[in-house]
Amino acid sequence: MKNAKQIDLDLFQELLTAQLHYLLSHAERAVGFLVETEDSAADPLDRASMEYERNSMLRLCDRESRLIKKIKVALRKIDEGIYGICESCGDPIPVARLKARPVTSHCIGCKQRMEAYEKAVGW
Repeated sequence: MKNAKQIDLDLFQELLTAQLHYLLSHAERAVGFLVETEDSAADPLDRASMEYERNSMLRLCDRESRLIKKIKVALRKIDEGIYGICESCGDPIPVARLKARPVTSHCIGCKQRMEAYEKAVGW
């Protein structure tokens, strides 16, 4: 019989795997869209509109690419038995935080300190 922690890990693994598959399939469609849309419009307004759409798609793909990397790291951590441990302080990350942000690698206290530092130095 699985304990509560193993059930949570199984749940997070399923959630992260499903999200990974969704993002990967979305990435394939996005690449197809980018390849299909060529700058063949003669009208300058149409070209500008297409360029705007293309740039928006590229920004979205970039964000999704970073999320894919974070999901893969989280899945690796599950496999290694270190998922849910704060990388800064080594304390367990509360399940509520993991449910809100399954790819997180820091507890809320450490993340708040990191953000406060970044704000103080102007990052």
